[in-house]
Amino acid sequence: MGSSRVTIIDVAEAAGVSVSTVSKVINDRYGVSQDTYDKVMGVVGELGYETSLVASSLRRRSTNVIGILVPEFEPFSVELLKGISAAAEGTGYELLAYSGNLDHNQVGWERRSLSRLAGTLIDGAVVVAPSVTVVDAPIPVVAVDPHTGRSGTSTIEVDNVGGARAATEYLIGLGHRRIAHVRGREDLVSATLREQGYREALAAAGIPFDPSLVRVGGYRAAETTDAARELLALPERPTAIFSANDLSAIRVLEIAAQLGLRVPEDLSVVGFDNVPEAINATPPLTTVAQPLHEMGAEAVRLLLGLLSGELTEEHLHVPATLVVRGSATPPAA
Repeated sequence: MGSSRVTIIDVAEAAGVSVSTVSKVINDRYGVSQDTYDKVMGVVGELGYETSLVASSLRRRSTNVIGILVPEFEPFSVELLKGISAAAEGTGYELLAYSGNLDHNQVGWERRSLSRLAGTLIDGAVVVAPSVTVVDAPIPVVAVDPHTGRSGTSTIEVDNVGGARAATEYLIGLGHRRIAHVRGREDLVSATLREQGYREALAAAGIPFDPSLVRVGGYRAAETTDAARELLALPERPTAIFSANDLSAIRVLEIAAQLGLRVPEDLSVVGFDNVPEAINATPPLTTVAQPLHEMGAEAVRLLLGLLSGELTEEHLHVPATLVVRGSATPPAA
């Protein structure tokens, strides 16, 4: 009989005890003999009865649940979740996705969330894009795309510098010299590293860095609107824009269309992440691919290793790959 159809009353009747006695047994309270305890637990196993997750965890000191903490459910996080979910199948662990739904100025949500969830709801956690390094978490934690880098927590991050350098080098190779950059959130190390890669590519090609060609898009479409309009309104507008993520790059495409500019004939655009929306953009977006599904799977592997005691702190640095589509071409003569 499945657990969804078995009640505590069914267990009590089958064991020949009161409901209160069953409650004491499954919640590990005093006042029950060992024989009664064994009898009730035998019926629980036979009928397939499951108590609430919290009660079960208190009894077992384990929940067999992995928490996935994300600041918001956007394309980057959703693709990671798909990889995490696939890797968790068959491991005996279930997933609990939890979003802080916070604005970008609030930090420390991971620590507060872990304090609430640890012990009674989750055994360990994958924290996506944490704003602070979770070094004192009460449970094992793996951080994906950490905002502030390493320091005491296992991490998985992409080669942000190399990916941004490849994107900018591609535009330079097409003949662009006036290349703008819509950078990510100023408080995130990934945004800083992607700007670094952009600058390195310019320097290697002998192109002076022009700060007037850099605007903050904050990794969000709404924040990219002003950035794109300002760049495209410059007296000598850029012939190409490298955006720090796909959402901002797609917004650049939309603003360019609103201003009557053709992509890629009048403006080339390259993004970063390779979320599913990139290939469906108009035109399909050239971008730097993060192996998001693989990163999610590696996060599960690391976390299971931490939970079993087979692994200690570990840091993975995964490569980024340029995916060429239709949003970039040589500049007009």
